[in-house]
Amino acid sequence: MATKELCKIIIVDDEILIRQGIKHYMNWEQEGFQIVGEASNGKEALEIIERTQPQIVITDIVMPIMDGEELTRIVKSKYPDIEIIILSSFGEFDYVRSTFQSGVVDYILKPKLDARTLLDGLNKAVSRMTPTNSNEKKQQDRISVNLVIDKLISGFEMDYDAELLTRVFPYDSFYILGVVFNGQIPRGDLLQIQDNITNQYRSYLPQATHYSITLDKNKTAVILNVNKDQSKEVINFIQKIAEANKDLGFVLSEQFTDFSKVGLIYNEKISKLLQYQFYFPNIPFLREQDLQREVPNSEAFKMDWFTSECKHSRFQEAFSYLQEYVSVYSKCYSTDIFEFKSFFENIIFHITVILNNMEYDVTEIKNAKYEYFRAINEAQSSNETVEQLNKFIEQVNKCLHSEKNQPSNLNMKKILQYIEEHYAEQLSLSDVAEHFHFNPSYMSNYFSTHNKEGFIEYLNKVRIEKASQLLLKDAASISDISGMVGYSDHSYFCKVFKKVNGMSPSKYRRKHT
Repeated sequence: MATKELCKIIIVDDEILIRQGIKHYMNWEQEGFQIVGEASNGKEALEIIERTQPQIVITDIVMPIMDGEELTRIVKSKYPDIEIIILSSFGEFDYVRSTFQSGVVDYILKPKLDARTLLDGLNKAVSRMTPTNSNEKKQQDRISVNLVIDKLISGFEMDYDAELLTRVFPYDSFYILGVVFNGQIPRGDLLQIQDNITNQYRSYLPQATHYSITLDKNKTAVILNVNKDQSKEVINFIQKIAEANKDLGFVLSEQFTDFSKVGLIYNEKISKLLQYQFYFPNIPFLREQDLQREVPNSEAFKMDWFTSECKHSRFQEAFSYLQEYVSVYSKCYSTDIFEFKSFFENIIFHITVILNNMEYDVTEIKNAKYEYFRAINEAQSSNETVEQLNKFIEQVNKCLHSEKNQPSNLNMKKILQYIEEHYAEQLSLSDVAEHFHFNPSYMSNYFSTHNKEGFIEYLNKVRIEKASQLLLKDAASISDISGMVGYSDHSYFCKVFKKVNGMSPSKYRRKHT
């Protein structure tokens, strides 16, 4: 380029590792470039392009929501001066051919991507640009600071121009304000919320400055630069916006004066406070001083005892212990959020398996458990997570007290299962009664009361159903089949078969084969 201004670049790729790799390929400023933004799809990229006005876009071709081909077409239509470099994998040339017609400057295969290849493409893009003086010095300075902040937060040591820093941050003290968005929101809305916060900041503290950092899909941070004696105004400002934005969580660092500590303070303080917000949904503005001096801890959950209580049908004792444990566990704010949620998902799965093994009818619970898992995964606070467990326990209690899960029905289920497993034997009412420790007379009455058929009628139905299947699938003789399903008398088998199916076994076989 004809001037010494840094050439602004944005990176667009749905793979975060690719974006991170490109960002750390080279010393961008030394080569005359500055990365001013990154996006995971074309839709996000258009929002960033509108805000940052880059000169070069490096984009993948295959991405969700909006791919690189559509992005190229829109960019070249709205911003014809922006140069575009396409990244792609082997075998996608036919897909990207149309982008060349839109005027892309270069096409680089990802497997061959390295610093030299990328720099050649960038210099090729620069050679096509018309020299411009559109970037003001102030904007250029802030772009340079963006790289410094990004490197510091990523854990790299970074040399920077003290004069440049003073131009962007003229005051002597800093805070880092972290904001977490409770729920999944489109990136455009995130940027709008970020703008609203910084606009209010400028209005409330006109003698101050700031720098915004987008962290991920639901978190952002703002570096606040103020005079040392403005701490009270900063606190009042954040309390004010926290009260006005109940769906957002705010965290604030202590005041500091050494800008080089930005990365350390973000990673050691703000990043942790943003996670802790999950456990303090009722404190919209969280600071370290709000935390207990000793981090709460809970004992290990007594899973063996809990399982034993459930297996002995002492469910209320087990569930009371579970809810007491959860009450303590949900206050252990240093627990990793994924680990916290995993406990709830595991306990729901474990209870479902126990009930199923105890032969409770858990069909509805099985169908609902994945909805519980989804809700827990999407929960934005410990309270929301606990609420899902309480809903699950409520459903389990309804299951335990439903008519079909009463002891009499569970016994009947076991009896029918026993007949299903032993129908081929010389099975009698007395045999079944003895197995279940019933008096034969009581067994007969019990079976008739809890089943629409008597014992003999039901046993014959099961045997004839099995015989019908064998007649169609097995080449065995009818006499052999009668023995295979538990009949010792062939003629009696034929008589029962005709009564149940309306025709003899031989006629049934001829008709259906």
